[in-house]
Amino acid sequence: MTRPLGVWSGPPYSSVRSAKNRATALATRRDPMTAHPLDRLTAEEIQQNRAILAEAGLISSTTRFPLVMLAEPAKREVLSWQEGTPWHRQVRSTLLDRSAGAVTEVVTSLDEGTVVSRRDVDVAVEGQPPIMGEEFVLVEKILWQDADWCAAMARRGLDQPERIRVSALSAGSFDIPGEEGRRLVRCLSFLQLDDADNVWAHPIDGVVAYVDLITAEVVELIDDGIFELSTARADFEPRPADLPARDSQRPIEITQPEGPSFSVEGNVVRWENWEFRIGFDQVEGLTLHQLGFRDGGRVRPIVYRASVAEMVVPYGDPSPVRFWQNYFDAGEYSLGKEANSLELGCDCLGEIHYFDAAIADDDGHPRTIRNAICMHEEDDGVLWKHTDGYNGTSSTRRQRRLVISFFITVGNYDYGFYWYLYLDGTIELDCKATGVVFASAYPGARPDGSEYPWASEIAPGVGAPFHQHLFSARLDMMVDGVGNAVDEVDAVRVPVGPENPYGNAFTRRATRITRESEGARMADGTVGRAWHVSNPERRNRMGQPVAYVLLPEGQPTLMADPSSSIAQRAAFTTRHLWVTAQDDDQRYPSGQYVNQNPGNTGIDSWVRADRELDGEDLVLWHTFGLTHFPRPEDWPIMPVDHTGFVMKPYGFFDQNPALDVPVPRSAHCATQVTGDAVQAGGCCGGSEHPRGEPQHG
Repeated sequence: MTRPLGVWSGPPYSSVRSAKNRATALATRRDPMTAHPLDRLTAEEIQQNRAILAEAGLISSTTRFPLVMLAEPAKREVLSWQEGTPWHRQVRSTLLDRSAGAVTEVVTSLDEGTVVSRRDVDVAVEGQPPIMGEEFVLVEKILWQDADWCAAMARRGLDQPERIRVSALSAGSFDIPGEEGRRLVRCLSFLQLDDADNVWAHPIDGVVAYVDLITAEVVELIDDGIFELSTARADFEPRPADLPARDSQRPIEITQPEGPSFSVEGNVVRWENWEFRIGFDQVEGLTLHQLGFRDGGRVRPIVYRASVAEMVVPYGDPSPVRFWQNYFDAGEYSLGKEANSLELGCDCLGEIHYFDAAIADDDGHPRTIRNAICMHEEDDGVLWKHTDGYNGTSSTRRQRRLVISFFITVGNYDYGFYWYLYLDGTIELDCKATGVVFASAYPGARPDGSEYPWASEIAPGVGAPFHQHLFSARLDMMVDGVGNAVDEVDAVRVPVGPENPYGNAFTRRATRITRESEGARMADGTVGRAWHVSNPERRNRMGQPVAYVLLPEGQPTLMADPSSSIAQRAAFTTRHLWVTAQDDDQRYPSGQYVNQNPGNTGIDSWVRADRELDGEDLVLWHTFGLTHFPRPEDWPIMPVDHTGFVMKPYGFFDQNPALDVPVPRSAHCATQVTGDAVQAGGCCGGSEHPRGEPQHG
């Protein structure tokens, strides 16, 4: 179970529990015959957690709840748990006292209705809890009433503060005197012409306010000069009147007349040979648990827990008002809290199964995000195909995939996270970036005639600073069991020599990663580098260790200087791969409290333990993402850009696991155009092919 985090300094646990809490615990306790330790928190459990904390005297009128999370039991305990066995259902809450800025971490037992542990968080050392929704509203009220800020706006000809929208942005940590221990945001501003206006189109550049969220004061105001303010509209919704909608599109209808092929029982999903559990929390959003593939009569485990544990957007403009811009959307903004309610026909097409998500609001009460997770299956083209000139057959099978997705909005950007499971055992994550780029004024050419080097001009007078979107996928591996090993595999060119007289030979080289000191790795597309996760204790029919291979995109890692603040705070972004020994307490690559953390609790500090990795319980942390030099085509709203990775079985199966996929049924084939005629499409599989000379490729 969850280890105590500190010493409870209040009344003895037994006296904290009241008869009311015991009754509530019994009323909300799950049926042990159907429940599971990893079941998502329910609204009732979130409300019960608040009641326990109130009964313990830990809530006042100034208490806020930046984090309320299921305290997941340890991996080893979940794996040894038997269905029907009771367990301790616990919740971990982070409480912020808005009057003094004190932060407390508390674990409650829902079964017993008690406080299990409590500790104070040293925010100067550990960092601050995430920014809360109410604080975005607070900063506008603070600045609208601040004389110096209003004077700075007046110098720019802006005398209606309520028309100026303020973006409360995470402050980072830069050793600025006087900031230690304060709960801060740095604020940039935008003019909104009217209630329907796209606010991001009118950046008020050259001025930034540093605001203390506890004392409600402007700590520092930096005015670096007045830039021309663009007032040109850049609306996209509603569509501008002078841009009529095209009328060329005919409907695409996606139907499954017999219903979807998956089944859902609570949080458990079964589709084709896949089986896994759905999870959701306010930091990571969607999580997948105990992901396995049915083979030979049993479900073989592959990944114990998969999530996007962090994502950071570092900006590259070093100007006095922007040098600090870098945002951790998970650790600083709780991306799960920002999940959209998805709509059929817009976000998802087909036979959809939606999952709602229950999270806690800033006051610790439950809030339900309707349709937070979308799941459906879709056709994905050809799975396998061959036309054989020897035996006269032509066979084709269709690939399909199960899609589990959710979408978030964090300020100006929107991100979709799409996990794909394929019939052949492939796992893919596709992260989609869209929304509105964060705009600045574009100062134009420099005196020497050179262009401004830190941003693109995306509209007349409007710039978009260069930036990156860097994600960290946490993959708690379990390839056919807990004891795994990682090999880095490169393609190797072989020089001409006695064994390669004609120079055509090439081979591969595998390097075993045996310790954490060796586990920080870089991708290399020139050698096709991949990372194989194998189980040395499990062999396929060729006697090879069963394995899955991680195939990286290999795009740039963090572009900031290694000595920079962001390189310390987001050390995970400096390598494409980190391999660590599994530790239930090491959940987030930049630490538990990322907001204003100086960079002393992240993955680079964990690996100093130099734990053994060969044949151990392992976690892969894969960094991937986009380096974005914005285009005019990204304005006023950015078409989706993609980034992600693929994992494929490599000797995990004895042969193609999709050989049993049936021939597509002709009733579900579309019409097709052949020459000048439209005819019903004849589907494929096992048809005779005119015999001829075989072709080799």
